[in-house]
Amino acid sequence: MGELLAALDEHGLAENTLVIYSSDNGPVLDDGYEDGAIELCGDHRPAGPLRGAKYSLFDGGTRVPMLLRWPGRVAPGRSDALVSHVDFLATFAALVGGTLEDDAAPDSLNLLDVLLGDAAQGRRELVTEGTQGKTVLRQADWSYIPPHPGPAVSPTTHVELGNASQPQLYDLSQDVGQIRNLAMERPDVAERMQARLEELRASRRTRPRP
Repeated sequence: MGELLAALDEHGLAENTLVIYSSDNGPVLDDGYEDGAIELCGDHRPAGPLRGAKYSLFDGGTRVPMLLRWPGRVAPGRSDALVSHVDFLATFAALVGGTLEDDAAPDSLNLLDVLLGDAAQGRRELVTEGTQGKTVLRQADWSYIPPHPGPAVSPTTHVELGNASQPQLYDLSQDVGQIRNLAMERPDVAERMQARLEELRASRRTRPRP
């Protein structure tokens, strides 16, 4: 990345180039390859403070890094706005003055103002998906995982999957590691988010195919 950014600077293209650096979701060490990843990892935690990893319903399986550079247009800083890779299509279309068909990318939101640093509010909610179509609802700092069947830990990848017989609710502003389940303490939030998730699932099933 350093070589790429240096080349843009050298050729005078940096101020006319938006660079976004992100990644696939969730780290995994034991994915069936004999590459010594577990031994080489040592004490390093690939997901940092986040719980879970690839295939997990916890944030360690779905949250990804994103860095953006556009000198002269985007001031250096940090944003806590909620953004999804899905939003890139509508956002980049807006950036170049393009339009999308009404039935194109229905889940993509135009968050150009957020990426340019002109707005702090990103998505108000986001549905993320683990394995086998199991879903999680994120609203502001709340992360809600409904009850899902299945093992708590994958027997093959040894990843904590997030499956549980009871709902899980986490306040990420206070508990980024998703350690304290607040579903019993805040049933009002858990029930509201469960109802919203069911509403979103129903709308997805009834949405006309393009």
